[in-house]
Amino acid sequence: MKTKNALVEKLQNKTASVAVLGLGYVGLPFAAVFAEAGFNVVGIDPDVRKIEKLKQGESYIQDVPTDVVAALVKNGKLKATSDFSALADADAVSICVPTPLRKTGDPDLSFILSVTSELAKYMHPGMVVVLESTTYPGTTREILLPKLGEENNLEVGEDYFLAFSPERVDPGREDWTTINTPKVVGGITEHCSEVASTWYQGALDTVVPVSSSEVAEMAKLLENTFRMINIGLVNELAVMCDRLDIDVWEVIDAAATKPFGFMKFTPGPGLGGHCIPIDPLYLSWKLKSLNYTARFIELASEINLGMPRYVVRKVQDSLNEFGKPLKDSNILVLGAAYKPDIDDMRESPALDVIGLLEQSGSNVSYHDPYVASIKEEEFELESVPDLMAAVRDSDCVVIITNHSDYDYNAILDAATCIVDTRNALGDLGRNNPKVVRL
Repeated sequence: MKTKNALVEKLQNKTASVAVLGLGYVGLPFAAVFAEAGFNVVGIDPDVRKIEKLKQGESYIQDVPTDVVAALVKNGKLKATSDFSALADADAVSICVPTPLRKTGDPDLSFILSVTSELAKYMHPGMVVVLESTTYPGTTREILLPKLGEENNLEVGEDYFLAFSPERVDPGREDWTTINTPKVVGGITEHCSEVASTWYQGALDTVVPVSSSEVAEMAKLLENTFRMINIGLVNELAVMCDRLDIDVWEVIDAAATKPFGFMKFTPGPGLGGHCIPIDPLYLSWKLKSLNYTARFIELASEINLGMPRYVVRKVQDSLNEFGKPLKDSNILVLGAAYKPDIDDMRESPALDVIGLLEQSGSNVSYHDPYVASIKEEEFELESVPDLMAAVRDSDCVVIITNHSDYDYNAILDAATCIVDTRNALGDLGRNNPKVVRL
């Protein structure tokens, strides 16, 4: 109890030293928010390019302005290093590393395992550790607990405190940010939840304690599984409406006028971002180990994964209307980021669409005001320098990401034909012989 009380006091008066492991889309905003709140924060990341940028006061994350980073670095509230020995002085540690899927569809916990092994070397009494990386229920208890506490002869809830708090970052949003998005926190013990909640209350508007780390882990998976399944539903609806010769966008807008019992989701060329395409599959994988099939997740995943091929078929059909084959046609893809007005390409459906078009023998180019180049195993491309010239030179324009920067009127006038997967053209595209809508 003495250890807990001493740590709580340090967290409340903000004399606790904070370390953030992983300085990507989650970690850097987290580090900046807690540094702005008055904590001394050190960010640790093996990517030396990130570290050098931060030391120079530069941000590489769109949601964190460079002037904010520069001010925090200048006043010494935010430091950055690739040296894990900085953990020796840490009182509070947040783990914000990626949790991708392997090519086999299994969870890749290598980043969590790696940083946990490093953290274990510097564990000491009076530390609170919170995992933020999205993963399957049980990860905090089954993986972090033995490595951090048991191997160091530290008792969780007494000597140190361990919890899970799911990140809820939505890149590009200005209404809901790290500070005001409610933060769910679940500890291994009641004391763990209390200490972790106290820490987060020092910088965040709303903290929501839950009874265990497993509840917090499952809550995050529910949030993204809910979205994945509903997106899968409207993607299938788009296919059905196409067969029935009904405008899916008009159907959705009509349904959305109902003031209760309906939540609007829209179809698209596939799922993007780090969370929605991946997180539900963590849950599905975990359930398979318990001899249970997560049927909704599996079906929605199948539908969503099929959308890039559906888009390519739309491109092929559109070209056929103009007497052109897909092979050797000039195809311009608009938008490479996974959603509008950001530079985040994680799991972007544009990559799958471009890859499939390349495989078909098309001459593919792309434009994105936020993404200067794409480097994949199968292809490397640079954003075309002259958008309107590329539109005029293309046989078909495919709108994958509906960036607000685009002048859709001008693009429609200049294009031979357009496949609009996002309803970016709105009423301009309805009943227009140039336009094929998803």
